[in-house]
Amino acid sequence: MPEAVIVDAVRTPIGKRKGSLADVHPVDLSAVVLRALVERTGVDPQLIDDVLWGCVNQVGDQAAQIGRYAVLAAGWPESVPGVTINRACGSSQSSFDFAAGMVASGQYDLVVAGGVESMTRVPLGSGRDIGSLFGPLVRERYAADLTSGEFPGGDFNQGVGAERIAAHWGLSRHRLDEYSARSHELAAAAIDAGAFDAQLAAVPAAPGLTADEGLRRGTTPETLAKLKPSFREGGVIHAGNASQISDGASAVLIASAERAAELGLTPIARYHSGAVSGADPLMMLTGPIPATQKVLKRSGLSISDIGAFEVNEAFAPVPLAWLAELGADESRLNPLGGAIAVGHPLGASGTVLMTRLLHHMRDNDIRYGLQTMCEGGGTANATIVELLR
Repeated sequence: MPEAVIVDAVRTPIGKRKGSLADVHPVDLSAVVLRALVERTGVDPQLIDDVLWGCVNQVGDQAAQIGRYAVLAAGWPESVPGVTINRACGSSQSSFDFAAGMVASGQYDLVVAGGVESMTRVPLGSGRDIGSLFGPLVRERYAADLTSGEFPGGDFNQGVGAERIAAHWGLSRHRLDEYSARSHELAAAAIDAGAFDAQLAAVPAAPGLTADEGLRRGTTPETLAKLKPSFREGGVIHAGNASQISDGASAVLIASAERAAELGLTPIARYHSGAVSGADPLMMLTGPIPATQKVLKRSGLSISDIGAFEVNEAFAPVPLAWLAELGADESRLNPLGGAIAVGHPLGASGTVLMTRLLHHMRDNDIRYGLQTMCEGGGTANATIVELLR
């Protein structure tokens, strides 16, 4: 079976809502990272078998097969196809997993996986304006909870799910705010050390954006304590311990080991193992726990074998509950900060995290890295990659 290797990974700086990327169409933002991949690697885009593109809110500027239009906007040959994938927040991580699987199956030799989200131009939940979130059968299945008054509008709600996680694992507001301040502190240190410089693609339409825009330096548990709860009176979840609404794009080039050698490419890592799992859709955000357990079992590795973890910071309880259940070394968890500090551009975040992870592994000679993220509806992906250089 062919081995899938990761040749390069690139992302834009993450823009805050209504910030530097607000006026950039998401198709054009996607084109930035596609062009950057071929410029960095020297690969002829004519050779690329497919572009698998994550995007969550596929309406408005992000409607009608944005993956295909990204290819055209990048100026690549019309013969290069593209497809758009939605697994909620894990859309581009699924794109990455699917791309690696197609290479391993022998169907593709050279493929791009990535994603985009402009949450400024296509606000969170835009798709709900034209239809209900789910049909009567799902509503009937979870009627007791959805009609209890706990869930606003009688729909699944991630914020309520985060409150449930905090209560279940006994996570106090102070603990959540301490973790959130840590995210800002680590992200600031990473930016100041230039840890992200080699992975960033400049956006011509936003020349002043040279680093992730959402960082709030000097954030402390004391400053966060002043914020009001967002989802429940007396609750623990608020804007400061949740991921930021953001704009951004990211892309990863995956090849078979044989094709990489033919093209003279030196891969960063190989795709080691992947898994996806479902969990309680009401608590919603606990999926990374079973997904990680599943991928570790599949890989034959233990949690102590992994040198770096990227667990998406959708809300602070998510990585903290994951940490409690998996028993991982906290110093290896999100060592560069996370979405609480720099943002979560939904469809792009999967390969944003993978890009951060791959470069961190290479910079610090870390053999194994694991990425996982919670997703709307109670699913999660988990992926392990192994350093090759």
